[in-house]
Amino acid sequence: MPVPLLRVARPTDDLSALLHFYCDGLGLQVLTSFTAHNGFDGVMLGHPQAPYHFEFTHQPGHLVGRAPTLDNLVVFYLPDAAEWQAAVARMRATGFAPVPSYNPYWDQQGLTFEDPDGYRVVLQQAFWSL
Repeated sequence: MPVPLLRVARPTDDLSALLHFYCDGLGLQVLTSFTAHNGFDGVMLGHPQAPYHFEFTHQPGHLVGRAPTLDNLVVFYLPDAAEWQAAVARMRATGFAPVPSYNPYWDQQGLTFEDPDGYRVVLQQAFWSL
């Protein structure tokens, strides 16, 4: 069975701030972008061969605000210690410091970073399995 493509989509008030966090910090790439498409500007980020991407949109004149809770997460499982350390170093080098996770479980094997909209990304140094 083919793996479905996952798109995580959400609005933002500041596309450029998210680009700094997700591209410069997390190392994602701009896959495509659009301007004034049905009243929205947007960008899709990910890795070209990955089965997921993030879509961030902005509607000029519309305020969306911050994340509704501190427990809105995206978790990246990075089991390789060197890969995890490199990801954490990249986040810190681009100016993003870890924050304490709302759920202390995520602090046991990972670090949590908050994006400019208040949504959180966990870099988990572990394998994920069912």
